[in-house]
Amino acid sequence: MFSVVKGQPTDVELAALTAVVLSLGNAEPEGDAKPSVRHWVRRQQLRLAPTPGPGAWKRSRG
Repeated sequence: MFSVVKGQPTDVELAALTAVVLSLGNAEPEGDAKPSVRHWVRRQQLRLAPTPGPGAWKRSRG
């Protein structure tokens, strides 16, 4: 809940502000951001732990 403490916004301005505030609260990450457990188990079985050095950025992709 929010209240106007200064000024006199119109109904349209209040509706726009309400829409923006409500949209910020429902932000969910899109897609599968975290690799599955199976992915990490497979990497461990293949001994594909991230290691520093040339090409490390390619191996870190998964």
